[in-house]
Amino acid sequence: MPNLPTFLTFYAAVLALQLAPGPDMALVIARGVGQGRRTAFLSAVGMTALAGMVQLPLLAFGVASLVQASPLAFDLLRWTGAAYLAWLGVRLLLRAGRHRVAAAGTASRVSDAAALREGMISNLANPKPMVFMLAFLPQFVDPANGWPVTAQMLALGAVQKASGLVILGSIALGVGTLGGWLARRPGLLAWQERLAGLAMMVLGLHLALTGDGRSVRS
Repeated sequence: MPNLPTFLTFYAAVLALQLAPGPDMALVIARGVGQGRRTAFLSAVGMTALAGMVQLPLLAFGVASLVQASPLAFDLLRWTGAAYLAWLGVRLLLRAGRHRVAAAGTASRVSDAAALREGMISNLANPKPMVFMLAFLPQFVDPANGWPVTAQMLALGAVQKASGLVILGSIALGVGTLGGWLARRPGLLAWQERLAGLAMMVLGLHLALTGDGRSVRS
């Protein structure tokens, strides 16, 4: 696992992106307004815990195989991923204020199983979470620190997914108030995106210059 300063940098970047409005947050708010807190919370569980059970093993074993096959290819993956993070930050900054969180939902009944399933499908069907994890997580993997690469990837990914569950779950539980509150404050959403974009851009540029996240210090 990364040392504490590196881990704190990792988590700060995760938190910044997860607090920015996006498709998952929009669906949770819409579900909370339309079908209530329980459905919204179960949708969040599907987006994080259930989707993670599919995404994390694919990423962890894939990256571990890449390290064993070619350390150079792994370094290229990290550098490419760092550049992608910087580009993602620029996009977030440019689109700040244009994105709207959907606060309207239908009043139709959604079963618990459907909420879980649809939350998972919503996350898995969107390639951006998988691409982000592929670009982001390897930056903080150190093949020489004594931990297997697979274990490091799974641990970091689990932290990311657990954080997402806490954030989306909290929004789901308070969405009756929060949904309308956010919808009335587009300026706040814009600043959320600006902060997330700045964090991604700075981190991506740093990682592109240093090659990985192990030298990052908070």
